[in-house]
Amino acid sequence: MPRQLTASIRRVLVVDDSRLQLKLVGSVLKRWGFEVMTAESGPQALKICATDPPDLVLSDWMMPGMSGLELCRRFRELDHEGYGYFILVTSKSEKGDVAQGLDAGADDFLTKPVSNDELRARINAGERILFMQRQLSEKNRDLSVALEELREIHQAIDNDLRQARTIQQSLVPERVCELATSRVSLLLQPCGHVGGDLVGMFRPGGTDLGLYSIDVSGHGITSAMVTARVAGYLSSTFPEQNLALNRGFDGTFTMREPAEAAKMLNERLSADPGVEEYLTMAYVAADLSTGRMRMVQAGHSPPLLLRADGRTEFIGDGGLPIGLVEEVSYDQHEFMLHKGDLLLLYSDGFTEAVMKNGEMLGDDGLVRLFRESAAAGSGPDIMEDMFWRLTAEMADSEKLGDDVSAALLEYDVLSRPT
Repeated sequence: MPRQLTASIRRVLVVDDSRLQLKLVGSVLKRWGFEVMTAESGPQALKICATDPPDLVLSDWMMPGMSGLELCRRFRELDHEGYGYFILVTSKSEKGDVAQGLDAGADDFLTKPVSNDELRARINAGERILFMQRQLSEKNRDLSVALEELREIHQAIDNDLRQARTIQQSLVPERVCELATSRVSLLLQPCGHVGGDLVGMFRPGGTDLGLYSIDVSGHGITSAMVTARVAGYLSSTFPEQNLALNRGFDGTFTMREPAEAAKMLNERLSADPGVEEYLTMAYVAADLSTGRMRMVQAGHSPPLLLRADGRTEFIGDGGLPIGLVEEVSYDQHEFMLHKGDLLLLYSDGFTEAVMKNGEMLGDDGLVRLFRESAAAGSGPDIMEDMFWRLTAEMADSEKLGDDVSAALLEYDVLSRPT
């Protein structure tokens, strides 16, 4: 019965040092619809396999010069795109001989004298195996193409995220600022390419200073987009767009009460349709000429105050996050800073970091880090040292699980101008 040309085995190479066997087996295979090639020796067969690879090799084991076993071994060493099925024809039937053939790369065996029915059955078995192998190869090729497409997509996304990180870092253009005799230092370390933390400052004029620490719910691109929007609402570059500032008739800007600024920001965010993210915020309006601080804490970590004499205290009693519900009013806290006092606004990326003992850093750990870093340096060195100490004490397998950010105000620590 003619075979289908779409079968897995089309081209068959018959190798035998007997021309009679080549003619007999070849005629049977041709009658079955195969394209038949013949070789009278191993080297001749290898030459054919190298230039015109067959789908199946049917080789006698015992041949002068190069045996069928050696031919099989050399055949497997050729660089073929697809897999070639190899059947050894032999009078050997011992288990050791069969194992030797399998080690050389043979797929199947036929024992002399070969019957046509058994030959047909062995070829059918080979066709099923090659069909499955070629299906697998095609699926692997499709998978490779898909993986390459995914790699390109991932690379494009990664490039976009790197650019987004650069843009987000630009939201904090000033990392250190000296105003009068005080100094502000900022730290922003996203846990991924981009994050939902934001720290910043703005100076409307004179010795007034606005200082804030913000943590948007969630992580990633969506949170980063919200931080970018909030950065515009608290802009240091365009004070007329800053919700925390009042513009006078003479064109100068003054600080709003922090509670009023938080309420206005809440109204903006809660009114945005489709935006489910909310944020926590600690915002301080500072008068650096007197040390008077007015603060609002909207669900954010309470600022940490380190007095010049070494005493510490956390300031604030919570409050609702911004953008969570509409029509919210906020409490305002007032306190004084004195010469040498340090005020730290920070995100919970510090206090919730997991240490080597399996516990979170917590408030006590933060106080310790702050004391140690303040004793070791000043200005931005304090921020960098705190982050270094934090990561050094974290569990070895622990990566940043959250963004880490902080804003530090060192009050009246610089020499007064003469």
